[in-house]
Amino acid sequence: MSLVNKPAPSFSAAAFADGEIRTLESVELLADNHWLVLFFYPKDFTFVCPTELIAFGEHLSAFEKLRAHVVGVSTDTVECHRGWATADPRLATLGYPLVGDHKKELARAFDVLDDEAGVALRGTFIIDPAGRVRWAQVNDLDTGREIGEVLRVLAAVQTGGLTACAWKPGQTTLVPG
Repeated sequence: MSLVNKPAPSFSAAAFADGEIRTLESVELLADNHWLVLFFYPKDFTFVCPTELIAFGEHLSAFEKLRAHVVGVSTDTVECHRGWATADPRLATLGYPLVGDHKKELARAFDVLDDEAGVALRGTFIIDPAGRVRWAQVNDLDTGREIGEVLRVLAAVQTGGLTACAWKPGQTTLVPG
């Protein structure tokens, strides 16, 4: 069932960021009129996942310009995240936190847990400052997402208007009538 236009599940979870482990609160991420881009990925130490994590990091300034925090989540532990960042220097400076969801509570709450594989699908959620899910996309385990599309949709939902197919930031919104 889709979470779009529904309140996003709130969370308090351990996260690895900037070389340390800390508690991350969803309510704090949405404070001060910030948006949240929450993305799930299957596992650390895999092949497609680092390409996505690195791409989110490379586009972090664009998300920040749109007043959005980026948070990654997998069903690994935060200690595993730290080990992966230590083993792969490209991941050491992502600039955003990685939540450890080893109990799979967040993946279940956002309905992206692949029970058979025991990991999260590649789910992406845009959550507005009021805590409502405005957009969700879920890919299977083998298919990476396009970060440019996440940015485009984030900008589109922030207009508060109607955006046409293939709308791009800077274009006008549709006017009914």
